[in-house]
Amino acid sequence: MLTFYSLSCCIAQPTKGLQSSPSLPFFPGNPRKRGFPSKVLLRIFTVHSGSTGNSNGENQSQRINYAGMRLEETVEAKLGKLRLDSWISSRISGISRARIQSSIKSRLVSVNGKVVDKVSHNVKAGDKVSCTISELQPLRAEPEDIPLEIVYEDEHLLVVNKPPHMVVHPAPGNPSGTLVNGILHHCSLPTVATSSLEVLSDMEDISDDEESHSTLCSASVRPGIVHRLDKGTSGLLVVAKDEHAHAHLSKQFQQHTIQRIYVSLTSGVPSASMGRIDIPIGRDVNNRIRMTAIPGPIKQGQARHAASRYKVIEILAGGGSALVEWRLETGRTHQIRAHAKYIGIPLLGDEVYGGTKSLALSRLRPRIPPSCLSQLSLLLSGLGRPCLHALALGFTHPHTGEEIHFSRPPPPDFAGILSQLRKMGMEKV
Repeated sequence: MLTFYSLSCCIAQPTKGLQSSPSLPFFPGNPRKRGFPSKVLLRIFTVHSGSTGNSNGENQSQRINYAGMRLEETVEAKLGKLRLDSWISSRISGISRARIQSSIKSRLVSVNGKVVDKVSHNVKAGDKVSCTISELQPLRAEPEDIPLEIVYEDEHLLVVNKPPHMVVHPAPGNPSGTLVNGILHHCSLPTVATSSLEVLSDMEDISDDEESHSTLCSASVRPGIVHRLDKGTSGLLVVAKDEHAHAHLSKQFQQHTIQRIYVSLTSGVPSASMGRIDIPIGRDVNNRIRMTAIPGPIKQGQARHAASRYKVIEILAGGGSALVEWRLETGRTHQIRAHAKYIGIPLLGDEVYGGTKSLALSRLRPRIPPSCLSQLSLLLSGLGRPCLHALALGFTHPHTGEEIHFSRPPPPDFAGILSQLRKMGMEKV
């Protein structure tokens, strides 16, 4: 079967490097490419289903297919009213909300002995819920002629600048128009339907958790995407074309040696111009698509260690906003977004984590001229995503051993808001 290997560079870098390395000049010029031809013919890589993967069938089955899993539980009194699909998602770890909704629509869920097929059905304290998880529907990735910004390419890998609003790989609700579909077309590969994509279809809301994706990759029959950017996040990804490149980049990812820098625009300015946030992150029990910072000792199954370093690059609009650089020591789902909210500076445009237009305008209104407010309001209304961009990427080339580094400035939506905020006042930090 023909397939490809896709991998985003590791977000993290060693703590020592984070402490000693200077901040990246914002926005640097063209990416540096050392020791590579500018254009090399693509090579199609063929892999058979038995060529790689974990032979532990039981462990693989547990990770890939939850079909037939049953939940029988009574809704706790303290929760109040809650959507049925949301409540079930909070009770079963590792299964996507889309899978839960499919189970409900397939009439595999009952409340107080009565079958319910409406995902938005409200459950309340004392309701007895019975749920059987439906079969996992395999996903097929079709090649699509989608414009891609290829920052660098050789016969072993390519680096892509992902635009905002593009999903990395097919998942329930996003079967086409993804980066995977575009890469299949770019590399002249046929339709792909692999178990690794099936795994990811069941984990699509775990969007950038490095450990989850690395583990899933090793457990599946064939390697697949082991890390990705959120749909709304723009910026740099590296894609491996052969098995050696995939394995080598995966190792760098796991060892936190790949250099990755993010930048964001925030609502408000952090109290300290730079710092380290060491607060565990876990899934919000009331909203499965959202993570939350959970202070205190880590309780198994509730949260995982997460550490982020940030540095304010510019204070904007008299303190109503800031341009912030992020470097991550871990790669938890929505880590920057959850940590930014925890310290009181949610990202502009991040409705899920409190970075609403109303919050942004309330913090900006006392600090900027009224004449500027309407134009900024219009820009924020059209944003539709968190102002977060994967700015810089550096790694060791898996075949040559050369250190290569790339950077790309934020896209027009991010840059437009930044430009307006700078006009309202900008202070370098």
